[in-house]
Amino acid sequence: MVQFTAILAASMAISAASALPFQKRIAQTIADSTKDWVAACTKAGGADKCGTISQTAFTTLLAAGKNCDQQDAADQMVDLAKTLNNDPDMIKFAQLFVQQPRNAPDSLQVPYCQTAPKNAELNGFFHCQFSGSDFTKFSGDQTGNKPLGVDNLDPAGSCPASKTPIPDGKQLTDITQDPGQPQGASGSAASGSSNSTASATSAAPAASSSVASTASGSDNSGAGAASESAATTAAPAASSSPAAAAGAASGFQAQNGKDAQALNAKFATLTADSACTDGDQACVSGGFAQCVGGKFVTTQCAGGTQCFALPLVNKAGTSVTCSTQADAAARIAATGTQGGVTGSG
Repeated sequence: MVQFTAILAASMAISAASALPFQKRIAQTIADSTKDWVAACTKAGGADKCGTISQTAFTTLLAAGKNCDQQDAADQMVDLAKTLNNDPDMIKFAQLFVQQPRNAPDSLQVPYCQTAPKNAELNGFFHCQFSGSDFTKFSGDQTGNKPLGVDNLDPAGSCPASKTPIPDGKQLTDITQDPGQPQGASGSAASGSSNSTASATSAAPAASSSVASTASGSDNSGAGAASESAATTAAPAASSSPAAAAGAASGFQAQNGKDAQALNAKFATLTADSACTDGDQACVSGGFAQCVGGKFVTTQCAGGTQCFALPLVNKAGTSVTCSTQADAAARIAATGTQGGVTGSG
């Protein structure tokens, strides 16, 4: 009788469990999500940094990752690319990585990051969802149920690189190697670019954290930080008259011009041995420099260009990029600020 009761109880438990809603775990081989980026990084000379950043990145796809961990990891991928001559493939694959779906153990949609990225090359990019997700619900607290700056995502689960959700467990890079057009308010920095490897790197550069800039973030300057062609062709025409220049010098724009001049003057005094804080970005001897281990690591700009601080256009701050002398002077003059690149000309 005791044995029969135990069997009956177990049978009832199984029946009750089977009546519960079935939740499918949607997972992937997370290490595959960065393999193309690692290959590009290794080719560009990133050495052991490639694997370290890659491992940090693909672990953010696990269910335990916070909403913005994936984007933060992609920012690190772009940061390294910028020290390696703004390698276009590294930036392209970082743009694709930030759109890779994350694991969904409860088969619900994974919330989106609600903070703008550090690097403008990532503006307007957000992760796809796996196709097996329940598109009526999100995991978590529901604060990230819309991509940043996107009011109506159609269809649900899509992302700039894919107009449809991604088949369960698949890698975005196996489906496409085109990052697509950025979407939403945060994507305007890269608007107007075509869907190609070159355009994937032509967005405005991110402002650096301290030495290199007076403000973080990015804007619609289209400065072309990450590609040589953009750096040499995207320069706006300088104001044709003092009156026109004065009209542009409203609010933060004039201050941005002055801040860019001050940074360029400061950069002229820096050497490879100058003290710096890890993560700082600057121009050293005409090259783009990033502080690593308390010392500047400098990457020389492409032929015909050199490193400058440039004023942002649509928000307060500056950015650091490789450009031409004429381009830098034109951008600063367009703010109504006189005195050339350093304020002394």
